Amino acid sequence: MRSMVEGRRPREPMERINPSTASRSPSPKGEEQMSDPFKIERMTSRPQFLAAAKGVSEARGAVVVQRLDRQDDISTVRLGFTATRKVGNAVIRNRAKRRLREAARAAAPLLAVPGSDYVFVARMGTADRPWDRLLDDVKSALTRLATPRPAPKTAPLTSANAGQDS
Repeated sequence: MRSMVEGRRPREPMERINPSTASRSPSPKGEEQMSDPFKIERMTSRPQFLAAAKGVSEARGAVVVQRLDRQDDISTVRLGFTATRKVGNAVIRNRAKRRLREAARAAAPLLAVPGSDYVFVARMGTADRPWDRLLDDVKSALTRLATPRPAPKTAPLTSANAGQDS
């Protein structure tokens, strides 16, 4: 009887590509390689997720991305991933989070703002969405969150409605 593991090929290790060094060949041993402009870390504690929820958010297709601009001088980008039970059972939630992690791994080095926390929230269709559309959703949300928004316009108070209670 043949084991299922025998038929599998080992996966190649994934390396992050720095866009400025993508066209160059790897440097010889002993020569220091250029590093990414910022480091990407994972968010692990509940208070970090709750803090990011107080920032701005952008919903695109099968994903909601929340961003909080940290007020520290550290240029690290922190990423967190979550899926509520509304998404489905544990298998579907884990699949959705795995797909979001891969999409964020591809898009964050290019589109994330250094010094920010991002939380990727899976929606109902995240696990089933075609890969190219999910990747477009993540890129679109990150791009929108990276562009500064104008301050919301409020209606000016006039003397006619200044003293009225609504």
